Amino acid sequence: MRFPLATATLLAVSFLVPTFGLAQDKSVGPQRPTDATQTAAPKPSVVRPALEFGLAEDTPVRLKLTRMMSSKDAKVDEKVDFEVIEDVKVGGTIVIQRGGMAIATVTEARPRRRLGRSGKLNMNIDYVQLASGDKVPLRAIKGGTGGTRTAAMTGAMVATGIVFFPAAPLFLFMKGKNIEIPKGTEITAYVAADTPLDPARFIAKTPSSQATGEATVTPAATEGTIVIKSDPDAAEITIGGKFVGTTPSTIQLTPGDHVVLIEKPGFKSWQKTISVTAGSSVTLGATLEKNP
Repeated sequence: MRFPLATATLLAVSFLVPTFGLAQDKSVGPQRPTDATQTAAPKPSVVRPALEFGLAEDTPVRLKLTRMMSSKDAKVDEKVDFEVIEDVKVGGTIVIQRGGMAIATVTEARPRRRLGRSGKLNMNIDYVQLASGDKVPLRAIKGGTGGTRTAAMTGAMVATGIVFFPAAPLFLFMKGKNIEIPKGTEITAYVAADTPLDPARFIAKTPSSQATGEATVTPAATEGTIVIKSDPDAAEITIGGKFVGTTPSTIQLTPGDHVVLIEKPGFKSWQKTISVTAGSSVTLGATLEKNP
């Protein structure tokens, strides 16, 4: 009498299983929109207005490091000088001049440690100075941050030995060693956003005298040259309340009196007033004393 009971149980299961499978099929089946309004409309593309005169976002700026950097002695918030190695033009007008200054800031620095732990050096590229004296923000990655761009930039940084971050830090590790970036290391930074400029503040480049066949006339010097050094190097230079670079630097100044302030974290400030005349050349050396 048990056999019919087992048979009944198997029959009940055989009916339940197809029913459950059918319910699954219905739940995962494709859902057709019942109304045309439910279909998502494509997002309109954002069109940026063209600049009448200015630097477009992602304009490349070629730079080189003006001094060696090492995680052994770099300090957080230390300013780092770069030199522009190619003119950047808008039309025929030079807006970023070769030899101009760009600035980065050390955001993290750590010398090598025991047990083979590597040093760490991280910098943020801040801005480049225009031919007009104004500043334009830069970033290290073309097109902003994210995804494969970040990964590709990391690879490029490892190849050149220099590390920046445009939004989030990217670190370069060298097992058991300090990170050292040689003087003259070249990088490409990018203008961070569309930047309108006033053309009246720039002088359009004219044809050279050699191209026109005219005689070359050398204008009289209207500025003086000041060479500023310090011991130790990499101190910040402020002239007339304006940051102009780090030591050692060669700076052009207008005739007159200028207050030169030299500062470096961990050292006492050094200050001196100098008189500059047109065509003069002065070397200024500062020995910085450590803070007690």
